[in-house]
Amino acid sequence: MQYKLWNGASAIIIKDNCVLMIRTKNSNSWSIPSGGVEVGETVDEACIREITEETGYEARIVKKLFIKETIIKEYKVTTQYFLCEITGGEIQYQDPDKEIEEISWKNSNEISKLIHTYPEDQVVIEQLLSNLSQEKSSPIKRFH
Repeated sequence: MQYKLWNGASAIIIKDNCVLMIRTKNSNSWSIPSGGVEVGETVDEACIREITEETGYEARIVKKLFIKETIIKEYKVTTQYFLCEITGGEIQYQDPDKEIEEISWKNSNEISKLIHTYPEDQVVIEQLLSNLSQEKSSPIKRFH
Protein backbone atom coordinates (compact mmCIF):
# COMPACT_ATOMS: atom_id res chain seq x y z
CA MET A 1 0.00 0.00 0.00
CA GLN A 2 1.21 3.50 -0.86
CA TYR A 3 0.85 5.71 2.20
CA LYS A 4 0.28 9.46 2.17
CA LEU A 5 2.73 11.33 4.39
CA TRP A 6 1.63 13.57 7.25
CA ASN A 7 4.13 15.53 9.34
CA GLY A 8 3.19 17.19 12.58
CA ALA A 9 4.38 18.80 15.77
CA SER A 10 3.22 18.33 19.37
CA ALA A 11 3.99 20.59 22.33
CA ILE A 12 4.29 19.50 25.94
CA ILE A 13 4.04 22.67 28.02
CA ILE A 14 4.59 22.42 31.78
CA LYS A 15 4.02 25.26 34.26
CA ASP A 16 3.78 24.87 38.05
CA ASN A 17 3.69 21.07 37.70
CA CYS A 18 0.69 21.24 35.34
CA VAL A 19 0.49 20.43 31.65
CA LEU A 20 -1.46 22.49 29.12
CA MET A 21 -4.12 20.22 27.61
CA ILE A 22 -6.94 20.70 25.11
CA ARG A 23 -10.22 18.88 24.52
CA THR A 24 -11.90 18.96 21.14
CA LYS A 25 -15.62 19.36 20.54
CA ASN A 26 -17.76 16.21 20.66
CA SER A 27 -15.01 14.39 22.57
CA ASN A 28 -14.24 13.37 26.14
CA SER A 29 -10.56 12.91 25.36
CA TRP A 30 -7.71 15.32 25.94
CA SER A 31 -4.45 15.96 24.10
CA ILE A 32 -1.50 18.31 24.06
CA PRO A 33 -1.48 21.12 21.47
CA SER A 34 -0.48 19.66 18.11
CA GLY A 35 -1.10 19.78 14.40
CA GLY A 36 0.25 19.45 10.92
CA VAL A 37 3.21 21.19 9.36
CA GLU A 38 1.99 23.57 6.65
CA VAL A 39 3.71 24.14 3.32
CA GLY A 40 6.70 26.44 3.72
CA GLU A 41 7.10 26.11 7.48
CA THR A 42 9.51 24.09 9.59
CA VAL A 43 8.32 21.61 12.21
CA ASP A 44 9.54 24.09 14.88
CA GLU A 45 7.42 26.88 13.35
CA ALA A 46 4.41 24.55 13.14
CA CYS A 47 4.76 23.73 16.85
CA ILE A 48 4.74 27.40 17.89
CA ARG A 49 1.86 28.25 15.50
CA GLU A 50 -0.27 25.35 16.77
CA ILE A 51 0.22 26.42 20.39
CA THR A 52 -0.95 29.95 19.57
CA GLU A 53 -3.85 28.80 17.39
CA GLU A 54 -5.12 26.20 19.83
CA THR A 55 -4.52 27.95 23.17
CA GLY A 56 -3.83 31.67 22.65
CA TYR A 57 -0.44 31.43 24.36
CA GLU A 58 2.85 32.53 22.87
CA ALA A 59 5.59 30.01 23.51
CA ARG A 60 9.12 28.99 22.73
CA ILE A 61 10.71 25.60 22.25
CA VAL A 62 12.90 24.48 25.15
CA LYS A 63 14.07 21.27 23.49
CA LYS A 64 13.16 18.56 21.02
CA LEU A 65 12.01 15.43 22.83
CA PHE A 66 11.44 12.61 20.34
CA ILE A 67 9.77 11.67 17.07
CA LYS A 68 6.72 9.40 17.01
CA GLU A 69 6.04 7.47 13.83
CA THR A 70 2.81 5.58 13.28
CA ILE A 71 0.30 4.55 10.64
CA ILE A 72 -3.21 6.03 10.86
CA LYS A 73 -5.53 4.77 8.13
CA GLU A 74 -3.80 5.59 4.82
CA TYR A 75 -1.29 7.97 6.39
CA LYS A 76 2.29 7.46 7.55
CA VAL A 77 2.36 9.94 10.43
CA THR A 78 5.58 11.49 11.75
CA THR A 79 5.20 13.79 14.76
CA GLN A 80 8.02 15.72 16.41
CA TYR A 81 7.43 16.27 20.13
CA PHE A 82 8.79 19.38 21.81
CA LEU A 83 9.08 20.57 25.39
CA CYS A 84 7.92 24.21 25.32
CA GLU A 85 7.38 27.08 27.72
CA ILE A 86 4.93 29.96 27.70
CA THR A 87 6.42 33.37 26.90
CA GLY A 88 3.22 35.43 26.81
CA GLY A 89 -0.45 35.60 25.99
CA GLU A 90 -3.38 34.01 27.79
CA ILE A 91 -5.93 31.29 27.13
CA GLN A 92 -8.01 32.27 24.13
CA TYR A 93 -10.43 30.20 22.11
CA GLN A 94 -9.27 31.23 18.65
CA ASP A 95 -8.67 27.90 16.91
CA PRO A 96 -9.19 28.53 13.16
CA ASP A 97 -10.57 24.99 12.76
CA LYS A 98 -13.14 25.72 15.52
CA GLU A 99 -12.47 22.31 17.08
CA ILE A 100 -11.35 23.29 20.59
CA GLU A 101 -13.95 22.89 23.33
CA GLU A 102 -11.78 23.35 26.42
CA ILE A 103 -8.23 24.48 27.29
CA SER A 104 -6.95 23.67 30.77
CA TRP A 105 -3.84 23.18 32.91
CA LYS A 106 -3.91 19.63 34.34
CA ASN A 107 -1.81 18.32 37.21
CA SER A 108 -0.36 14.80 37.30
CA ASN A 109 -3.28 13.50 39.37
CA GLU A 110 -5.77 14.82 36.79
CA ILE A 111 -3.68 13.58 33.86
CA SER A 112 -3.71 10.04 35.25
CA LYS A 113 -7.54 10.10 35.22
CA LEU A 114 -8.11 11.73 31.81
CA ILE A 115 -9.09 9.93 28.64
CA HIS A 116 -6.22 10.68 26.25
CA THR A 117 -6.74 11.13 22.51
CA TYR A 118 -3.31 9.49 22.10
CA PRO A 119 -2.96 7.12 25.09
CA GLU A 120 0.78 6.68 24.48
CA ASP A 121 1.26 10.40 25.26
CA GLN A 122 0.06 9.92 28.85
CA VAL A 123 3.19 7.93 29.76
CA VAL A 124 5.47 10.59 28.26
CA ILE A 125 3.66 13.45 30.03
CA GLU A 126 3.68 11.68 33.40
CA GLN A 127 7.38 10.83 33.03
CA LEU A 128 8.26 14.47 32.23
CA LEU A 129 6.25 15.72 35.23
CA SER A 130 7.94 13.17 37.48
CA ASN A 131 11.41 14.10 36.22
CA LEU A 132 10.76 17.82 36.70
CA SER A 133 9.44 17.42 40.24
CA GLN A 134 12.48 15.26 41.13
CA GLU A 135 14.84 17.89 39.70
CA LYS A 136 13.15 20.63 41.74
CA SER A 137 13.20 18.63 44.98
CA SER A 138 16.82 17.43 44.75
CA PRO A 139 19.27 19.74 46.49
CA ILE A 140 21.97 21.25 44.31
CA LYS A 141 25.38 20.69 45.80
CA ARG A 142 27.96 23.37 45.20
CA PHE A 143 31.64 22.63 45.40
CA HIS A 144 34.10 25.41 46.20
